[in-house]
Amino acid sequence: MPLSDPLPRISRRVSLQWMLGAAATLATANRDASLHAADPSPIAKGYGPDPSMVTLYKPGDVWPLTLTEPQRRTTHALCDLILPADESSPSASSLGVPDFLDEWISSPYPGQAADRSLILDGLQWIDEESTRRFGKPFAALSLEQQESICQDLAPLKPAPEFKGAAIFFKRFRDLTAGGYYTTPEGSKTLGYVGNLPLASFDGPPLEALKHVGLA
Repeated sequence: MPLSDPLPRISRRVSLQWMLGAAATLATANRDASLHAADPSPIAKGYGPDPSMVTLYKPGDVWPLTLTEPQRRTTHALCDLILPADESSPSASSLGVPDFLDEWISSPYPGQAADRSLILDGLQWIDEESTRRFGKPFAALSLEQQESICQDLAPLKPAPEFKGAAIFFKRFRDLTAGGYYTTPEGSKTLGYVGNLPLASFDGPPLEALKHVGLA
């Protein structure tokens, strides 16, 4: 997407395409040195006992959460920019995606350690960039102002000055989509019909069998 083009309202289909495209590039991407702020917040120690499978846990019950209230506001706004509500689907924040992200980066597992620093540094960057451009943090901007910042982070080959922030944005977008589409409501928007009981099963259709050479 050329940086000079206006950023349209982001659809769920485009968001999912972004997520899949970003997944192939994140593994080998290098972090920009400008996105390394100190992180004084506590990290959960160890894994603890196995959780009870019959207990309904709320965010923060298993380990301490990380995001401050300003960081949560930024997360909320960015999640809903990526996956807004439309006529058939709820917004990311209404399905608890900000809580999912907070739980994810707060967990003690080694696989989340890199995401923790990347997300925290990226949230700091995007608020600083919002203040530099518009005099207000990201959550206080208009939709058009928010989109103008994210437009600079969305291209597969961002400008050099946005390279580090673009890595954050791609990972944040990936996690937002993952959190959204693994909820019951989110999976319905993809047309997923798995894990549902069937009164009968007639097998694959004849056309499918012919396609794989079995009929």
